[in-house]
Order: sequence, then C-alpha cells, then structure tokens
Amino acid sequence: MTQNIQVKMRRHPAGDLTVDDFLVESSDLPVPADGQALVKVLYLSLDPYMRPMMDPIRSYVPHLHPGDVMPGTTVAEVIESKDPELPVGSVVVCSLGWRTHGLVTKDVVRVIDPANGPLSASLSVLGMTGATAHYGLLELAKPQAGETVVVTAASGAVGGVVGQIAKLKGCRVVGIAGGPEKCRYVVEELGFDVCVDYKSETFEKDLAEATPDYVGVLFENVGGPVFDAVLGRMADHGRIALCGNISQYNATEPYGVKGLRHLLMHRVNVYSFVIADHREYWPAAVSELGGWLAEGKIKYKEDVAVGIENAPKAFISMLSGGNFGKQLVEP
Repeated sequence: MTQNIQVKMRRHPAGDLTVDDFLVESSDLPVPADGQALVKVLYLSLDPYMRPMMDPIRSYVPHLHPGDVMPGTTVAEVIESKDPELPVGSVVVCSLGWRTHGLVTKDVVRVIDPANGPLSASLSVLGMTGATAHYGLLELAKPQAGETVVVTAASGAVGGVVGQIAKLKGCRVVGIAGGPEKCRYVVEELGFDVCVDYKSETFEKDLAEATPDYVGVLFENVGGPVFDAVLGRMADHGRIALCGNISQYNATEPYGVKGLRHLLMHRVNVYSFVIADHREYWPAAVSELGGWLAEGKIKYKEDVAVGIENAPKAFISMLSGGNFGKQLVEP
C-alpha cells in the first residue's frame, strides 16, 4: 500500500545542519472529505528561507517547532478528488512541504497548464524564484541601461534570472559565483558579461577589475565577506536589492558587516524585501517571464534530487553552494 512519507524537523539545529536534525516518517494516505482532493507531489522546491525558520527566533514567518513538517512549495497531481473543480489529473502548485502526498482545497492551490512549459518551472523561473528576481531588480533597484549590475550567487535560481533580466534592460552584468564551472556557466550560458569567482585568492582584485565604473545596482543573495567586498565598489547613488543572506544562515555568531560606511559615503539606498509580501505582483511578473522564456531570451537550470528521504542532504548541500541551479526534489 502506498504510504505518505514526510520529513520533519527533529530539533532546532545548533549551527551547521546535519541529517540528524531531520526525521523521516511514513503514514497511511489521508482520505479526502467533501471539497478536498488528494494530491501526489511531483516536485518539491528547496529554498534558503527554510533554514532561518528552523531557528527559534523572531522573523517574518513563525519559526518551526520540533516535530513540524518542513515547509515548502510543491507541484502536485490530483489523484483522488471530492471537488469537481479539482478533477483527477489536474496539476496544481501548493504549499504541502516536505511530503509525498497531501490534501488540498481549491482555495489554496493554483491550477497550472502543463502545455505552458515544464511543470518544474512553476517552482523556479515561472514561480516564486522568478517573481523574486523580477520584483527586486525592476521594482526596487530600477537599473538603467549602461549601468553595472552585480549579482551574487549568480549561478543560483534567483541570481541567474536577475542577471538575464538586467541584460535585457541594457545593463552591464557582473556575476559572483563559486568556482570556475559555475562562472563559466554564468557567462557562456546565461550571458553575463563577467563572472568573478569568490573562492579565488584574487577575488577582491578581480572584482575591482570587473567593475571599473563601480556598481550601480547590487542584487544581494549571499551576505558576509562577499557583500562587504561589493559594498566597497558601490557607485554614488547606487541601489541594493537585499534578497538573501545565505552564507550566514548556519552561523552561530552574526557576521559584522564592515563596509556600512560606504552606504553613507556614496548615498546608497538599500531595499530589503521578501517576495511573499508582494503576491499581487506575481501574475504580471510570471507572465512577462513566461514570454521571455518562450522566446528563448532567458534560461534556467535545475538540480534535482530523487527521493523525499534525500531532501535533507540536498538542502544541506544547497546551503553551502553544492547545488547548481534551482534545487528541487522529485519524491
């Protein structure tokens, strides 16, 4: 008999995550009541925001408690239904978390058409990832043609889309990524002008050479020393879209940013945002991204782990930059 397998947070982690911080459990499949549908998860999205939720701290969402199922957005197929508006075979986007099956109602799902593109894209370039890139860059940072835009975590799911949008808007785009392979992908596949390897011993020198006219826009996903290095290259009246801080999510001691003086000296504006606060923006952003994708103007890459029981390992690897593109799990 098919079982519902789910991954829970066993305990609040102490510093770097380990697989022992998670618990994999199985149970019988839930039975839908009137107005509900039973769905089977096809893809689970793993995202950095999940890591801070595991710490018992105040944040923009409630933190997890031991025994809670790990959260996450999923693409799922309806396999049993008691709602005619969610017939068997429908494909939906919903927030089921780290599990293989779940119950949904029509008001908590978004039905998607498989004819519009790969189903998994609804969790990346045509979902939260794409909306994040679009909103942070175009609504907040507002790059101008000819400006230099720097994108940290440039080979990642958000960063890769940001850089490609900036190129479409006529900007000079400099990516920052870890290792020659990722830097090569950022330039040769995504079309960035330059990519600087933050793991190189000459990182700061390379960054300076890549930004001779300084940085008009920084799309920041990483934090820590990389963020500090770019702060020292900001142009007068530059703008920063502060999207992520992934290098610090496992840290037990906060990193003290050393370059804050550059914000004042160069009158830089910093825009911190969480895309969940701007859901009304998503439809227009995804529509435009879908058009660019269909026209071949933007590309994306996925890193898919197989088996829901392998989600913890994939998540841990992602937090240290081990993934290459959008991290998904195919249960």
